[in-house]
Amino acid sequence: MEALFSTEFSATLLRFITCIVINWGIIHFLYYRKSHRNDFYFTFMLMTVAIFFLVYFMMGMDRGKATMGVGLGLFGIFSIMRYRTDAMPVREMTYLFLIVCLSVVHAMAESYGELIVVDVLTVSAIIVCELRFKVHATKLIQYDRVELIKPEKREELIADLESRTGLKILKIDVGGIDFLKDSVVLRVTYDNDQTNEVDNQFKVRKSQWREI
Repeated sequence: MEALFSTEFSATLLRFITCIVINWGIIHFLYYRKSHRNDFYFTFMLMTVAIFFLVYFMMGMDRGKATMGVGLGLFGIFSIMRYRTDAMPVREMTYLFLIVCLSVVHAMAESYGELIVVDVLTVSAIIVCELRFKVHATKLIQYDRVELIKPEKREELIADLESRTGLKILKIDVGGIDFLKDSVVLRVTYDNDQTNEVDNQFKVRKSQWREI
C-alpha cells in the first residue's frame, strides 16, 4: 500500500507551515498594527496559500531548477495579478510584493538554513523600516483664507487649520493660489498612525457605492 504522502511532499507541508507562520506574523504584527485593513489582511493570507502551492506544483520534481517555461509562466501570472478597480496604496503594494516573494522562496527552497536566514533578514528589514521611516499622512485642502499663507502668519494658519479639521498638523505646503476666487490649495502633513484610503478624494467612485 502506497503512503498517503511522499517524503518530499511531507517536507513541503513543513515549509508551507513555516511560510504561513512567517507571513502571518508580518501581516498581523507589522502591517495590520498600523493599517487595520481587514480586506488586505484577507488578501495577503490567501495569496500566501495560493502562491506557495502554485509555485510548488509548477516547479515539478526538480526543486530549485526552474526551467525557462516555469519562469515565463510565473512572469505571466504575476504580471496579470493586479487589482482592476481602485489603485492600491504604496504600502499595501509593498507588503503584497513581500508576501508573494516569501511564498515563492519557501516553495522553491531546498535548505531550511537558507529559509531561516531569508526570513530573519526580511523580518528585520521590515521592522527597521517601520520604526525608522514613519510615513505621515497628507491631505489636500482647498483653503479660503489666502491672507494666512504669508510666512509670518504660518502659526496662525496652522492654528486655524487644526481648529477646523481637528488634525495635528506637522507641515504645510502652499500650492496654487486663485486670487479671483480667494482660495489656495494646501498640502497638509499631519500625525496619524492609520492610513486612510479616502484622503485627497473629493468624489465617491462607483466601486465605493457598496461601502456606503
